[in-house]
Amino acid sequence: MGILFFTGMQSLIAQDKKESYRIETIPMPEGLTSETGAVEFFPDGRLVACFTRGEVMTYEPSTKKWKLFAEGLHDPLGILVISNSELLIIQRPELTRIKDTDGDGTADLYEKVTDDFGISGNYHEFNYGPVKDTNANLFIALNSSSGAGNIRPIVRGEINPLGREQGSKGQMFSNVPYRGWVMKLSPDGVLKPFASGFRSPNGIGFDLDGNLFATDNQGDWIGTSALHHVQEGKFYGHPGSLVWQNGWNKGNPFLLPLLVLDSMRTRGAVLFPHGIMANSPTQPLCDRTQGKFGPFSGQLLVGEMNKERIVRVMLERVGGELQGACLPFFDGNGLRKGNNRLVFGPDGSLWIGQNSHGWLGDQGIQRIAFTGKQPADIYSMSLTEKGFDLTFTQPLDESTATDIVNYKFSSYYYQYHSKYGSDQMDIKNVPVTKVEISNDRKKISLTLSSLKAGYVYELNLGTIKTSNGDDLANKIICYTLNKLKTGTF
Repeated sequence: MGILFFTGMQSLIAQDKKESYRIETIPMPEGLTSETGAVEFFPDGRLVACFTRGEVMTYEPSTKKWKLFAEGLHDPLGILVISNSELLIIQRPELTRIKDTDGDGTADLYEKVTDDFGISGNYHEFNYGPVKDTNANLFIALNSSSGAGNIRPIVRGEINPLGREQGSKGQMFSNVPYRGWVMKLSPDGVLKPFASGFRSPNGIGFDLDGNLFATDNQGDWIGTSALHHVQEGKFYGHPGSLVWQNGWNKGNPFLLPLLVLDSMRTRGAVLFPHGIMANSPTQPLCDRTQGKFGPFSGQLLVGEMNKERIVRVMLERVGGELQGACLPFFDGNGLRKGNNRLVFGPDGSLWIGQNSHGWLGDQGIQRIAFTGKQPADIYSMSLTEKGFDLTFTQPLDESTATDIVNYKFSSYYYQYHSKYGSDQMDIKNVPVTKVEISNDRKKISLTLSSLKAGYVYELNLGTIKTSNGDDLANKIICYTLNKLKTGTF
């Protein structure tokens, strides 16, 4: 994960957000080290959570009582609920089925589902998932190994020394299969490599349309953290995993020319500008609450480890590919750091499992509920041929919304290279030349002096108010412009 501290990261949520969303801290069992690896809900409404020291516990929200369901796992970081008595849990050595077969509320069956991937003993070999698609395929993500560690004398799986930059202690690597890959487990139990090039994909999930997403954390080869649309056979930038690609014959991928690697990689659908938006993003969770959690149904929420923040992501398809924007959704106001895992409860509230795990973070579980008060916020940001359309959750005050000085754009890109992270490159102010407002005063159309693919467009808003006189909850939004609209000047 990206472990650099935030420098001047903006806290931008106004009082209006406090009134729209209420946060609650869940009491944890006494004596438990509550570094949360995953949170989910059983069909009967109980919360189930796993903790990185090996416990799996259930929580009854109506009584606020915890119960031990299973124990003895090794660094579990993901749960898939099968029924009120059965779970799939990804832990360090395997994907495991855990089941209560006698109905006493405690698991008595622990069964390996798959362990068909390598383990070298490196401390950074975390595993994430599983998530299931509509065809009953399961997906898991395997962390790359840390260059700050080594491999053990005895490993599981074949050793391929070409998966590491020789003589370097700084580069993440993939000496055993399939570190740095997202894997697909078919219903017949066969685990196959699906997509490569990940450094620390601490969170995977689907959107409403069945698109698979994974976050990745800033570091070597990752200029800034990103949300990737994961597609079969694609490479997402970190070289080490390429040695496990079927038919790979190009030697050590770290020695390939930078331009060759760059031409092979698929860029992030959304970049999270480092120190501004997110430094260590976690699980992407689609809002499927149909309005129970407010007006953002269908959009993605993403956890953040290093800051008291949940990020909101809005996507659109341009030139056949997904890209889009991100902004802070919930910032401070009682939210802790270490926001590792997210799940919506039956009532539409958002439950957040927190973890430090040796990095900057916190422990425990919190819950955010929508109060019913409509937030004053940006709903979406869409690319046009000449700029961007901003849609808002409430009608705007026309005088402030049409004042061109309230829209300050800058553009920049992040360099693809082996170094840890990247500065913002080629930073430029991009003037807004025209502002138009829709008849319902909910949409602002902005014409920019120029648009260029491959850049992040960061927009800082001024003193725009709603028609009721409320300030906006957010003043910053960042759009990742990978492809231009047809006809863009």
